[in-house]
Amino acid sequence: MKNIDTAFRHIRGFSMLVIVGCIIICCFTLYKSFKLVAQMQSKVYILANGKALEAFASDRKDNIAVEARDHVKTFHQFFFTLDPDDKVIKSNVTKALYLCDDSAKRIYDDLRENGYYAGIISGNISQSIEIDSISVDINQYPYLFRCYAVQRIIRATSIAHRSLITEGSLRNVSRSDNNPHGFLVERWKTIENKDLKIENRK
Repeated sequence: MKNIDTAFRHIRGFSMLVIVGCIIICCFTLYKSFKLVAQMQSKVYILANGKALEAFASDRKDNIAVEARDHVKTFHQFFFTLDPDDKVIKSNVTKALYLCDDSAKRIYDDLRENGYYAGIISGNISQSIEIDSISVDINQYPYLFRCYAVQRIIRATSIAHRSLITEGSLRNVSRSDNNPHGFLVERWKTIENKDLKIENRK
């Protein structure tokens, strides 16, 4: 009887150990499965030119600085890239105005009333912009930014390079086809706009 009782206790202890081990293995398997599913759901495959490219989903907070800088860059490129064509000017400025509040609209209206765009068309002038750097403070909201750039103004007889520094703030808005970054530039103003050098064209 003692041997039977001892054997029963051994078997019961061994059975309990096996059950606990199975529970631990099942819990670990479920944890790894959920983790794997979450990783797979964060992956997106994009088909471009017949090739599947892998992309990863992430929280917006991880990319705020990158998206904010690109939004500011896109706005400045649309607003300051001009050619002697009324349709091109209106198209670029319209795209820029979707990315900014009425501060850009006021500047555009002032330039138009002063004949700036008419002068570009009549003088066959092209204007482009090269962004040097953009600083964005994401530690406070709305996010303050400052943009450093160089304007290149091409005339028939010369090419002018002008230093351009602007600043403003960014607030969150809904994303759309016209505003894919989901930011709006506010209180935009020019801090500096002066000649750097003028090259004569041959």
